[in-house]
Amino acid sequence: MNAPSDSGSVTFDLSGSRVWVTGASRGLGRAMALGFAASGAQVALTARSADAVKEVAADIEVLGGSPLVLVGSVSDADSVQQAVATIRAEWGGLDALVNCAGVSPMFKRAELVEDQEWRHVLDVNVTGSFLCAREAGKLMLDDGGGAIVNISSIHGQVGMERMVAYSASKGAVDALTRTLALEWADRGIRVNTLSPGYFETDMTEALRGHKKWRGHLLSKIPMGRFGAPEEIVSAALFLASDASGFMTGANMVVDGGWTAA
Repeated sequence: MNAPSDSGSVTFDLSGSRVWVTGASRGLGRAMALGFAASGAQVALTARSADAVKEVAADIEVLGGSPLVLVGSVSDADSVQQAVATIRAEWGGLDALVNCAGVSPMFKRAELVEDQEWRHVLDVNVTGSFLCAREAGKLMLDDGGGAIVNISSIHGQVGMERMVAYSASKGAVDALTRTLALEWADRGIRVNTLSPGYFETDMTEALRGHKKWRGHLLSKIPMGRFGAPEEIVSAALFLASDASGFMTGANMVVDGGWTAA
């Protein structure tokens, strides 16, 4: 991924790019994996559920792709290292990582959050993002550069009651992005954050289906609706492609206007 030429040619081309998407079995991760495949990229998929990620792989094969299926947890260092070893062996390098694996398993007041719940959210959302970025970064440094897109949340920037662990974890992801961007900028790796608002996914289903909280969420979104997963794809493609070649350490928000208020 290099600086654009003087010809002014369009650089939004991902044909043949090697892209690793974590959390690829559902929700935004699934949408992005399919979007990258439809754009001509080779895609590696990581998720904890073998059955679920194989279903996504089958959908990509229908599009003509041959995805790598890498089952495991991003919070486990051995699993992440094995995933990157497989990518190195199969592809020889990596052009982009989309760090989408994440959890938000509870919706409760801060004083009721248990130790193991707090640790689980930070282990997956923060440690998992770091482990994947670290190992992908090593491969990209060996290969001359690449792009990392860390999926955060608007709640890394604005608070939300009953989401203390999730909000803290996403704020940490934002800081992780900025630091990695500074460390790797002069060695060809761009690191940016993509922060979604509320989309129609499994993770948000309970809140969207709750009369009180649904109304509360919609009242915060100037566009008056939740996002469709497919609406995050173009932002991810942009950040992973040479079209964003002069961006690093940035945070792109896709939230229907929530954080504009």
